[in-house]
Amino acid sequence: MPAVLARRALAEFTGTAFLVAAVVGSGIAATRLSPNEVGLELLENSVVTGAVLVALILTLQPVSAAFNPVVTLVERALDAVTTRQAGVLIVAQIGGGFAGAVVANLMFGLPAVTISAHHRAGAGIWLGEVVATLGLLVVIFGTVRSGRADRVAYAVGLYILAAYWFTSSTSFANPAVTIARMFSDTFAGIAPGSAVMFVVMQLAGGVLGYALIRLLYPNAAAVAARMAGRSDPARSVPAVPGAAGPGAAGPGAAGPGAAVPGAAGPGAAGSGAAGPVAGIPASDGSVTGGPGMTVRDEADVVRTDVHSR
Repeated sequence: MPAVLARRALAEFTGTAFLVAAVVGSGIAATRLSPNEVGLELLENSVVTGAVLVALILTLQPVSAAFNPVVTLVERALDAVTTRQAGVLIVAQIGGGFAGAVVANLMFGLPAVTISAHHRAGAGIWLGEVVATLGLLVVIFGTVRSGRADRVAYAVGLYILAAYWFTSSTSFANPAVTIARMFSDTFAGIAPGSAVMFVVMQLAGGVLGYALIRLLYPNAAAVAARMAGRSDPARSVPAVPGAAGPGAAGPGAAGPGAAVPGAAGPGAAGSGAAGPVAGIPASDGSVTGGPGMTVRDEADVVRTDVHSR
């Protein structure tokens, strides 16, 4: 595996692990600090999740910060990453999510793995996941295309904080996080039987999000080509404005990023998520970028990572 891809995978693993640890851990803490106060428990859980998304995307976007398979898949659909890269990053996200759930359980004195019995089902709840995921992708791409790639982390964090409350599903919007939450029978957990439909609805939201992004931003594919370092005069577009530094966002994801002209992987998201995305190696192997963005040294091309939770 190329060194650049290995670093991106490590960033996705680390970011998703911390994201899940924050989601599950804050849920456990909330139930212990505010017993029988479901509204207050959800508030505490949502604030922590939104805050950690902002922190993780800002911290890891120089490498990769989608933290969200949906964001990564949208990047693949836009040809911003290869099939192999997408596969490696998604595996890292899922693995990181599981590790985060285990650590959260252990931190609070629980068994490392406990299968959740928290059933979440119903047409309204499933629709909520479609809406949450669709909205996450639009937030990531829209922020980047408006020339504010350096604010993707804040946009994703605030969106997820709000989506906890305005969606019936409390906005999981992330397959990696959904899978991880099956392994903690706590406030943030989800039963395996419920998780399957959640992931299906998230993927449906990703498809709708991709279609809407293509309609809103007709040159999305051209921007993705630039981000991937390809030279195609017929499809060329101006580089997406964004700072090439710790605060420059380009899923992701979101993502904890999506691949958008200048968007990050959470994130995405999108992923990602979020949202955040990781950098793609240039022809000479030089790359810098991360959750929400990647900057090619010789061309200063910003690419995004989607962040989502």
